[in-house]
Amino acid sequence: MTDPTLVGPWIHRFLLDHVRAERHLSLNTQRSYRDTFVLLLTFAAKHGRRAADRLKLEHLSPKLLRAFLQHLAQTRHSTASTVNQRLAALRAWARFVGAQSPEHTAWSGQLRTLAFRKTAPPLLPYLERAEMRALLDAPDRRHVQGRRDATLLLFLYNSGARASEAADLTIGDLDWTAAAVTLHGKGNKCRRCPLWPATGKALQQLVGSRLPTERVFLNRQGHPLTRFGLHTLVERHTVTARRQMPSLRAKKVSPHTIRHTTAMHLLQAGVDINTIRAWLGHASLQTTHLYAESDLKMKARALRQCETSLTRPPSPRPSGSGLMRLLKSL
Repeated sequence: MTDPTLVGPWIHRFLLDHVRAERHLSLNTQRSYRDTFVLLLTFAAKHGRRAADRLKLEHLSPKLLRAFLQHLAQTRHSTASTVNQRLAALRAWARFVGAQSPEHTAWSGQLRTLAFRKTAPPLLPYLERAEMRALLDAPDRRHVQGRRDATLLLFLYNSGARASEAADLTIGDLDWTAAAVTLHGKGNKCRRCPLWPATGKALQQLVGSRLPTERVFLNRQGHPLTRFGLHTLVERHTVTARRQMPSLRAKKVSPHTIRHTTAMHLLQAGVDINTIRAWLGHASLQTTHLYAESDLKMKARALRQCETSLTRPPSPRPSGSGLMRLLKSL
């Protein structure tokens, strides 16, 4: 009979039965939870000088978890938001254990009292219109791969799609008659987004007469482009765009940056918040309000810089274990 005090079986049940089978959380969330446990078990095993398979719930005390969170911040240099993400996974797990095992209610309650770290909401990174234009112009359209990359960048900007949504896009999701695309977002939620004529034309040329079940964006070998491939593609063309637009050197550009750019440009064009929320597939309007707040903060910062430059006096001219293997296999 399995020892009910061992950590391993509880993690196994949580990840497979609860997170995957009951909650149907996204694959990215499942992987994030899994990675959290890999980091925690590695730390706890080393700290307690025992194999990860032999760790018990009592070994994962609030004191040890605080030390683990400190380790993430100081040794692994994780940001406060990343530390909070790891803690959220552990609190969800503790809640699951407490609900399934009344004798561990006290232990569960202690872990769930661990406080999240305070984080200042960051300004959402986005590209100015000239910067976005430089990125769209970066691919060499004389080659097949360059035309595919240009189409992908234009599609990301047009739709505000997440990297995973663009990677999973099939030809059947494109509605040529309505000039629209159906995106499959988080939680299996679908949304439709209009396509600009230029985007639709580029997509039609890209897919040709391929079957509706095929993915839209393929790599050189004809296999579906992954979200990691999308990240690499955007980073590669950002390097090229920086030669024409030096301001991009101060920015880290990813598919999500383009998503933010779409939202900010829609906002600046006068599109209302509710429409932007539907466009991006946000579950909560509060999430979309971050773009409005960021826009105001950026305008205020620009105003202060302008004021400073106008009022400043002119300057003179210059001259392991089985459990660990299980987690990594999930």
